Amino acid sequence: MSETKKPRWPPGDLVIWIFIMAELLVFGVFFATYAFTRAHHVAQFDTYQLTLNRNAALINTLALITSSYFVVRAVAAIRADNSQACFRWLLAALAMGLLFLVVKGAEYHHHFSMGVNLGTNTFYMFYLSLTFFHFLHVVLGMIILLAVALKAHRGGYSAAEHTGVETGASYWHMVDLVWMILFPLVYVMR
Repeated sequence: MSETKKPRWPPGDLVIWIFIMAELLVFGVFFATYAFTRAHHVAQFDTYQLTLNRNAALINTLALITSSYFVVRAVAAIRADNSQACFRWLLAALAMGLLFLVVKGAEYHHHFSMGVNLGTNTFYMFYLSLTFFHFLHVVLGMIILLAVALKAHRGGYSAAEHTGVETGASYWHMVDLVWMILFPLVYVMR
């Protein structure tokens, strides 16, 4: 009778969790500063928040939620020793990440073509800083997922050893979590 291996906790490499906690701390400070500043400039923030494209932000929210689902499926596939299914699920997650970047890029293009920049006002300084910092994390997450996907495609992971898949998945879920806070904070809350 074969013994089922219990999943590691936390999943992935412990070092990624230290990095994730540090990143969440940075974002937490950024969010707290945003909330504190917003409380002192409510009229400005309410006015300029209306210039943001909530539909684009909703599309991006759905893209990231979907991508996280695909990453969960990739982890399940490799735990079932199916590296090619893992590879395909990771490609699907990367497609959703690319959709996020394209939509966010279109938002940036719109604002920049209207003359908006970091110096326009306090709201736009926070909007551009927060969302671009997150944008860079999406790019890094996609690089990580691509490296994991390529290794999975070459058969580099198995049910017995897939720490790299779980490590990449953990980082990607952190990127998704940050957006789940950023989206209502910047686009919705009034």
